Amino acid sequence: MAESKGALIAKTVQKHAGRAKEKFLQNLGKVDRTADDIFDEHLQNFTRQQNAANRLQKEFNNYIRCIRACHAASKSLFDSLNEIYESNWSGHELLYVQAQNVEMLWHDFGHKLADQVLVPLNSYQSQFPEMRKKIEKRGRKLVDFDSQRHNFQSLQSNPKKRDDIKVAKSKEMLEEAKRTYEVLNSELHDELPALYDSRVLFLVTNLQTLFSAEQVFHAETSKVYSELEAIVDKLATDCQRGAYTVKKSSPTSPKKSPTSPNSTMNSTPSSPLAGATTDNLPPGVLYRVKATYKYTREDVDELSFEVGEIIRVVEYDDLEEQEEGWLMGIKESNGEKGMFPANFTRPI
Repeated sequence: MAESKGALIAKTVQKHAGRAKEKFLQNLGKVDRTADDIFDEHLQNFTRQQNAANRLQKEFNNYIRCIRACHAASKSLFDSLNEIYESNWSGHELLYVQAQNVEMLWHDFGHKLADQVLVPLNSYQSQFPEMRKKIEKRGRKLVDFDSQRHNFQSLQSNPKKRDDIKVAKSKEMLEEAKRTYEVLNSELHDELPALYDSRVLFLVTNLQTLFSAEQVFHAETSKVYSELEAIVDKLATDCQRGAYTVKKSSPTSPKKSPTSPNSTMNSTPSSPLAGATTDNLPPGVLYRVKATYKYTREDVDELSFEVGEIIRVVEYDDLEEQEEGWLMGIKESNGEKGMFPANFTRPI
């Protein structure tokens, strides 16, 4: 058993050494090599096809990773929206339902791309490494054939030193090497063009599946986002109607004030307060007040003022907007108009 294994190793080493010698002599131009222009053209086509398949597989894998990242980002966004969209707002339940629909569409889209596009692409690409091995084997067998051919020619070239036994043995080895090479060569002459021709049908089928999946996904998500837009539009309409407006309450006196804000102010500015002067006032002015405390507005429709500023009290443009404890006024210093808390002022 040990001798058989050793003999096998020696034979393998000898075969590799013989191939290396033959290729070295061919590269130096010392011996010829079997030429096959048609096979060389098939090999060039195969190499281009393999490079294209490798690039397509690489880019599509990257595309799938991006789709999964977008899916995760979409889920996080809608989770956040569901948390901040208050339960008493219109469309609260519908928002949750549509968020689930978006999640389902992303999930189905990702699975369809993986199962119907990536799997066939991987199967297509997997043909090339096996075919490449067969091509390399064919190359080795061609070198063996050329080597045996040159050895046989060398033994026949010197009739004086001709050894018929060696010649016969060499011829037998040459015929065996030729048969082995020609079987592989013939198979590749059939398989390489067939594989190259398959590229068009594969690409068409693969791209049709990809683009169809994209079209369905975007069409369905467009419908969902139309529903979401309608939900938000309804919320905006309700908000404009004051459905979610927090009513202002009468402000309390400043903490550092030595006395409480004036509490004698009427909630209705149309009737002058006790002690308020109404003589010689400009048209539309009900009476005047003086700020007894500083006030900083909390909304855009309010007035800010410092202690001592004079404000002319006027009617609300819309009496329905009037709120208890608040007056509408115009600052004499700059003509700015807005609401202000009555108990931060006193009539003059």
